[in-house]
Amino acid sequence: MTAPATVDARLLPCTVAAGAVTLVGLYSGWWISVLVTAVAVVGVLVGGLRVRGLGKKAASLCSRRRRGRSRTRDGVVRAVLAVLVVTAGFGGAVAMRMWFVEHHPLATAPTGTWVTAVVEPTDDPRAVRNSPFGGEPQVRIPVAVRHVTLGRESMSVGGAALVFAPSDGWRNLLPGQRVTVRGQVSENRSSGGMDPGTSVAVIRADGPPRAMEEPSALAEWAGGVRDDLAGVSAHALGPSEAGLFPGLIVGDTSRLPDDVREDFRVAGLTHLTAVSGANVSILLGAVLLLVRFVGIGPRTGAFLAGAALVLFVIVVRPSPSVVRAAAMGAVALLAFIVGRQRQALPALCSAIGILMLVWPDLAVDVGFALSATATAGLVLIAPVWVARLQAHGWPRAVAEVCAVSCAAYIVTAPILAAATGTVSVVAVVANVLVTPVLAPLTVLGSVVALCAPVVPGVAEFLARGAAPMLWWLLTVAARAASVPSAELSLPDGIPGAAVIGGAVLVGCVLLRYRRMRTIAGVVLVSTLVVWIPVRLFAPGWPSPGWVFAACDVGQGDAVVLATGDGSAVVVDTGPEATPVDRCLRRLRIDAVPVLIVSHLHADHMGGVRGVLQGRQVGQVVVGPGAVSRDAAGALIDTAAEFGVNIRETMPREVLHLGAVTIRVLGPPVGQSGDSENDLSLVLVAETTVGRILLPGDAEAPALDALIRTGVDVRADVLKVPHHGSRTTSEAFLAAVRPRVAVISAGRDNSFGHPHPEIVEVLNDMGSRVLRTDLHGDVAVVRAGSGALAVVSDSRGTIGP
Repeated sequence: MTAPATVDARLLPCTVAAGAVTLVGLYSGWWISVLVTAVAVVGVLVGGLRVRGLGKKAASLCSRRRRGRSRTRDGVVRAVLAVLVVTAGFGGAVAMRMWFVEHHPLATAPTGTWVTAVVEPTDDPRAVRNSPFGGEPQVRIPVAVRHVTLGRESMSVGGAALVFAPSDGWRNLLPGQRVTVRGQVSENRSSGGMDPGTSVAVIRADGPPRAMEEPSALAEWAGGVRDDLAGVSAHALGPSEAGLFPGLIVGDTSRLPDDVREDFRVAGLTHLTAVSGANVSILLGAVLLLVRFVGIGPRTGAFLAGAALVLFVIVVRPSPSVVRAAAMGAVALLAFIVGRQRQALPALCSAIGILMLVWPDLAVDVGFALSATATAGLVLIAPVWVARLQAHGWPRAVAEVCAVSCAAYIVTAPILAAATGTVSVVAVVANVLVTPVLAPLTVLGSVVALCAPVVPGVAEFLARGAAPMLWWLLTVAARAASVPSAELSLPDGIPGAAVIGGAVLVGCVLLRYRRMRTIAGVVLVSTLVVWIPVRLFAPGWPSPGWVFAACDVGQGDAVVLATGDGSAVVVDTGPEATPVDRCLRRLRIDAVPVLIVSHLHADHMGGVRGVLQGRQVGQVVVGPGAVSRDAAGALIDTAAEFGVNIRETMPREVLHLGAVTIRVLGPPVGQSGDSENDLSLVLVAETTVGRILLPGDAEAPALDALIRTGVDVRADVLKVPHHGSRTTSEAFLAAVRPRVAVISAGRDNSFGHPHPEIVEVLNDMGSRVLRTDLHGDVAVVRAGSGALAVVSDSRGTIGP
């Protein structure tokens, strides 16, 4: 057994400095970057004088020891000087980019301004079920701006923007295909202000592209390869396997079923469908072996491998993980051509530095951070662990698989906790189990992708050979995701990262000492012996006696009212099928006598399929006149697909459903207008914990009109209208005066929901405010004394 090779980490401090400076600049603006650059320049000047002085002093010393100490100090100063030079360079570059972004014509245009722009997509259009602009199905397209017409002014500009457009006419665009779009401009904002990054604006397209150029031959070829692979997979494999196979080979997850996507996420296997370093390594290795087999020289082979790498990136699309892996491979090929020693960490550092200089947005991209951090963990940590495991008698293959999975997990867990507020506890085991099939599956899939456009019959035959390996991946993901508490909820942001980082640090300290390892092992086994049976037979969610639950479905609404015996009434479904389906499965709901859709916005009806699929659903109920509105088309089609009838309800109708009685209060008779929100059904449910008011997204005009009719809107529990936006009047909240106010809003949503003023008003009334963006799924339960209590799946019992 050989010890792990020494790692050349000289570029690492400079890379960390480059990332930190870029990150600060993107979040803080150009003037902060200018300040950082100025400080770094001063440091460079002072450091340069210091190095010069140390050199003269070292030359004058006779003592070897003193000369050695001086050289050490000189080396430290030179290292600091290099970091300052990188800081100054990246700070200046980011300052110029951010100044350009803040002064771009689209960024300075008032919100709502109509613009005509010539743009080129930089990635495939992606479906957005929860569009910020509601209504018909939308796609989200990142674009490079080439020309802008604002009013009478026409100008050639650069910059990146984000286009939200109707699916029709946009969904089949290819990257690089130049189109003309007309739409309204809005700032690229998140809940706290301008989004970090160099995107100058969001453009809401008013329809199909105004003009469209033909895509390049290369773009058509790449799109054809993806389509042919997907077509072959659909013919040769089952639905789940056919959706997964293109994702593993070319990163095309557009056909991946929602339940499979969710299983992979919970199991910590999502990275398998984000094509990255492993695929690039297999590609370059295969090309270099092939050119050596046919007798081509090494340098020519390296050039051919580089060409294959470029084509590979074009086919799979330049996602952050792909770009990082490709850049690292390009640096390694360059080192091979010039005859320099190839080491992974210098190649990684060089790739990160170059990419952030060219594409600074990567500094705030979670995918890029995960890819780069995982690779660094494999380079710095995994070899050491492999050597130690081999020293304890582990076979090398087993040691490598376990060490790689553990190293990647511990270095990326804090980032995942900060970004998502969750951490998978089954990820290491799941990754170890799927590792043996990944390499042969990738090689076979690459051959299928090459054969699909030329000999589809051969490609289908080969794809069938991948079925057992795909079945294994799907089985591991499903079993891992079904483990109780497979995913733990944590605070997102810095607190979540600090919790996981601290746990990792404590774990590393405990594993360093033999006695501590023994104690920690005993504690862990004892905990598992108690915890697993408790989670299996007495899970903490849902709480016994729950009556009302608000599902965390992101920026949308999905409310569940228990009617007894595993059945419930569902009011709204959120924007996507997977979150509401997961919520209902956790609540153990297998029958839905009535599914009520309050109004026809995507964030309330986009997840209908998640309720209908796999459950007995009696009927779908909508508001007056909803069936005849254009936006009902998708809902009607989905209900017909599952054989479920749709009917309209009217005010004053009463539904008796088990332990729940639901009365339809609104919209008021004769209510009309352009606002779909004001056509929302307003419902009150009589339950064992009191009255629960569900007003959908009704806004102040409709709610105030309802109060004027004399309807009693008092309630013990209020689902706050319109996600807690400012469109709810204080008069309505005062009329309801709820004991519990539930706000369903997406974490870090782009609308700033809920509005602080609404939250403050509810708090001043003495209402207990629960928010799905903070608490996850929340429920109202009947306590032992008959009193009302509220619980959360992430925080347990919140209080009475």
